Amino acid sequence: MSDLIPLMDRAIAAAFAAGKEILDVYTRPIDVELKEDRSPLTEADKRAHAAIERELRATGIPLLSEEGKEIPVDERQAWQQYWLVDPLDGTKEFIKRNGEFTVNIALVENGRPILGIVLAPATETLWRGAKGLGADKREGKGAFTPMKTRTPPPEGLTACASRSHGTFSDLDIWFRNNNLTVANRVEAGSSLKFCLIAEGKADIYPRFGPTMEWDTGAAQGVLEAAGGEVVTVDGQPLLYGKPRFANPHFIARSLAAR
Repeated sequence: MSDLIPLMDRAIAAAFAAGKEILDVYTRPIDVELKEDRSPLTEADKRAHAAIERELRATGIPLLSEEGKEIPVDERQAWQQYWLVDPLDGTKEFIKRNGEFTVNIALVENGRPILGIVLAPATETLWRGAKGLGADKREGKGAFTPMKTRTPPPEGLTACASRSHGTFSDLDIWFRNNNLTVANRVEAGSSLKFCLIAEGKADIYPRFGPTMEWDTGAAQGVLEAAGGEVVTVDGQPLLYGKPRFANPHFIARSLAAR
């Protein structure tokens, strides 16, 4: 998997280029448009997409981005390998100015994310992971620190839920039906929930609301490299390349949280 290292370096450069564009907009009044699905779109989304596209073009690998997704189904389903990008994941958090937004870049191969980069521009925190290479984290200009999922403590799981979508009360029945004891609950925006599990700070994140492939690909790559998994409710791996991009309901977790 050493061939993934230069691609990872290129993806990190692309993420930081996007982060620079995002933070430039973040310091000014934010104008918000609404897309067809009524989700918000800002100048930062567009500038981040353009920055990532410029950086990744040199790899010669096709790119699929939330802000540039109008590619015929037949064409993209023929790709064995492609970049899957969300230039600004957590636009609602960006608009709220709470810092919980990320740049997500994944490399997908045969329907599985084999490399993931998640950058939180507001805190200069980078999570990275790749198949066969493991996962690690860097804050600011510091050194990379290896990451690994944990075995939950005896008192129970630390569960994650979205900051802007749903509540823990929606999940309580599912936890009870699956004989899972939840000791602590954490809310976080964007891909940060996956990263908390990858770091060993949380154990499980069930998502029973709508998500798209670009919302999850990079963070799944990080989590799986750290020893976790992302599966559908029937226990199958969450796969990529679906005709309309929509994910089924899924559970992100450490293997010990099954």
